[in-house]
Amino acid sequence: MKKSPFSAEDVLGQCVPGFHQYILSEPASLCAVSPSLCEMTGCTRAELLGRGGDRYARLVHPADRQRYAGFLDSLRKREQTVTAEYRLVRKNGTTLYVRDTATSRRQADGTLVAFSVLTDITDLKKENEELQFLNSTIPCGFLKYTCEKQPRVTYINQQMIEFLRFPPQRDGELDYLEMYKSNIFLMVPMDERRALSRYLRQVDTNGTSLAGEITLLRCDGTRMRVFGWVTRCVNEHGEPEYQSVCIDISERHRARRATTAKSYLQALADVYDMVFEFDREANTVRCLLGGSSPTFKSLENIPMQMDEATERWIAETAAEQDKEKLRSFFRAFSQNTLSPPDQKPAQVTYHARTSSGAMKLYSGIFLSIDSSVSFYCCRAVPDAEEADSLKSENAALRENLQKLALRFTDGIAAFEVRGDLATPLYVSDNVLEFFGMKREDWLPLMQKATPIHELIARSRISMEQIEELLKNGEAEFNYHDLKSGTERRIKAICSSKSPNAGVPRYIMLYNVDVSGSAQNLDELSVSIRTFGYFDVFVDGKPIAFRNKKSKELFALLVDRKGGFVSSEEAIGFLWEDEPVNPVTLARYRKVALRLKNILEEYGISDVVETVDGKRRIVFERVQCDLYDYLTGKPEFSHLFKGSYLTNYSWGESTLAELTATNQLHAGLT
Repeated sequence: MKKSPFSAEDVLGQCVPGFHQYILSEPASLCAVSPSLCEMTGCTRAELLGRGGDRYARLVHPADRQRYAGFLDSLRKREQTVTAEYRLVRKNGTTLYVRDTATSRRQADGTLVAFSVLTDITDLKKENEELQFLNSTIPCGFLKYTCEKQPRVTYINQQMIEFLRFPPQRDGELDYLEMYKSNIFLMVPMDERRALSRYLRQVDTNGTSLAGEITLLRCDGTRMRVFGWVTRCVNEHGEPEYQSVCIDISERHRARRATTAKSYLQALADVYDMVFEFDREANTVRCLLGGSSPTFKSLENIPMQMDEATERWIAETAAEQDKEKLRSFFRAFSQNTLSPPDQKPAQVTYHARTSSGAMKLYSGIFLSIDSSVSFYCCRAVPDAEEADSLKSENAALRENLQKLALRFTDGIAAFEVRGDLATPLYVSDNVLEFFGMKREDWLPLMQKATPIHELIARSRISMEQIEELLKNGEAEFNYHDLKSGTERRIKAICSSKSPNAGVPRYIMLYNVDVSGSAQNLDELSVSIRTFGYFDVFVDGKPIAFRNKKSKELFALLVDRKGGFVSSEEAIGFLWEDEPVNPVTLARYRKVALRLKNILEEYGISDVVETVDGKRRIVFERVQCDLYDYLTGKPEFSHLFKGSYLTNYSWGESTLAELTATNQLHAGLT
């Protein structure tokens, strides 16, 4: 047999990852190290084998040293093989997760030794930590599915199963989960499937992940709104696949929709006689504005079954010759075939009986709020005599529109339109940029009628878009908001879709970005000092916190390094000797509100993110000495001088870790 060119020492040193040998006598120390261990840790053999105690133990992360000591104690008890997982802090300050498998043996002279092999599990641990963090802060659904035209789900996690409310499979019953897994589009309502297809095409075309909102269809027929992202990658079999992560934002979506609907309704109330909310998701209809009808007034805000209520209204109110037309109109709406998304809203005219018993001509239109909710708005069509009487009401209506406009402070404008001429009634300062004007340019225009094409000449919208607005009755535009320095979205509605000689039309523009304006952080420098006393600076100037506890809460968020802090956790730090109860929760909410207000005052509200009552620092938006130091880069090594958050006693835990790490670095250099 040919002799191997490699000795046992070569194999252990070069081919076995992180191989090393302990002498387990107290105190334990290394008696042999391999080149691969030196490469893992960034230390030389001399640094690891030198005298002065267990130098390898100094590399163990301070938080894992007790676990490591227990690992050695187990090896000392008897000859056996033991495995442990812990972290090592490399010489350059970075962290390495390892799985240590060691076998203890007693030598001929009675010395107890252990032979150890390390496996680098950093990537696996970080992936698991990220998933665990997501699940512990915001429960996430995970999906993997094929890149076919009709994608099949190859993996779905338990959280996603709970999101979609799949029932447990019973003998003799349909396995709904398997049915949904056969085609991912079964999880999406018909009206949203085109959006999902578009998302997947964009991911394929651009080769990047895509984030956004979409509505999903639960197994029980209800809908949920999710925010998530889609990415395309290659699976373990070398095949392309899509992966998606999503969170349930249904409650937030409903709250946002309610806010949008409320502001929308305020403007519609001056244009339409009655407004009804049709909710496909809940299959209900509610009267939001009953006008002068006592019947509808008594039913305001009472949800009713959509099909039943609509049929009853048509049967009891509509003229006989128009009943079938109305039934077809509302049937098309419920089936989502009334009007394609890229076309103007569908309208219907019909005769209906008023509360006084008279038969009048009405005009109705569906205006979409989102994929689930639409407003059905209707008003009586004036005859010639009524048109004459409306002329005397123009001044009152104009004044009413101005009062309505003044209730909006975050981007609003109103106009009176006669033919091709428009007279501005009101415009807020932060919408002037939309028209490319200054206040001194605008004021003279409010005193006279101006050709529409001149009014919009300096804006970013075209005459064609204005014509579409006048024809369709509504439109949306982007504009640059001066107050926040961001691009915002506004809705425009017109009081009439067709010109009527002598009767003006009114256009209202108002903000539909209900999430609030984001601050322009690109122009603001936010720096945080934690080493020593805690302070926050904006463009070099310190924030003058008017409340000590709100400043302490901000310090706590910084200390968590981007992790979410719940109300209960924050109370435990801010009021250490008091339990969590309604009193302390109310006190904490006031502190959190004061922190929000002071950050908004300084224009940096986006450095703190709030999700379902939990808060975190958005560390990407700030510069912090702690975060710089923890990168391990040499240029930041001088920042820590032994003190941390001197203002707060709870900072001592992090201080101990910083001190231990600093001493470790000093010992290795």
